[in-house]
Amino acid sequence: MLELRPACEHCNRPLPPDTAEAWICSFECTFCGDCVENVLKNVCPNCGGGFMPRPVRPARDWKGGNYLGKYPASAKVKHRPVDPAAHAAFSAALRDIPPEKR
Repeated sequence: MLELRPACEHCNRPLPPDTAEAWICSFECTFCGDCVENVLKNVCPNCGGGFMPRPVRPARDWKGGNYLGKYPASAKVKHRPVDPAAHAAFSAALRDIPPEKR
């Protein structure tokens, strides 16, 4: 189950569970859309993968107890700012490869 991490790992911008501004890689590294687009260029600094919008967990119990009240978002912040120069060097060979082909 997704942790729904509470903040962007780079800029520490709050990303509440109901936001459409959170983006994740397949390892659930979590960043805001602005950082994904303008700093990371859609290359995860931790694994090299791409990003997709993070799903929003329903706030209401529509069926079977599968909702935010039963499965709350994480409160653990992972603030790991990216060094832009180091990331540019790391991502240079990856950013032109579509994420599904990395």
